[in-house]
Amino acid sequence: MKKILFALSILTLISTVACKTNDKKSASTATLTEDEKTRISLDSANFTSIEWLDSTNANLGKVKEGAIVEVAYRFKNSGTKTLVVEDVTAGCGYTVPEKPEKPIAPGEEGVIRAKFDSKGRVGTNNKYVTVTANTTPSKQQVLQFTVEVTP
Repeated sequence: MKKILFALSILTLISTVACKTNDKKSASTATLTEDEKTRISLDSANFTSIEWLDSTNANLGKVKEGAIVEVAYRFKNSGTKTLVVEDVTAGCGYTVPEKPEKPIAPGEEGVIRAKFDSKGRVGTNNKYVTVTANTTPSKQQVLQFTVEVTP
């Protein structure tokens, strides 16, 4: 009985997500609950693809120590399902990433930003930002930037 109830719950949730992903306008403007994001991320039927419109390896040049620099990575949902950026993380506390909170409908564009605080970071800094989304062939994309901090 528990298995049947569980299966019915899953089917109901999948049909709810399917209805939302078919409505391009509502999918691009609606926010998803954490449960919906998790469900989409686990169901390979909801996987899509991402196309990076800018280089995923940015060189920010030279900056004076203490400057806060920002890098932006533009992308497009090149697949047929709604793109949900589940998480964006950085390798250290000097880099603070920012992810889009709303889902990205097929054909629409979005931006992932990261701010780097150069205080105490003199020299060449190679930083990484990991993006986790409902994408195939890989759920994780690694973005990189380099900045040289001068005293």
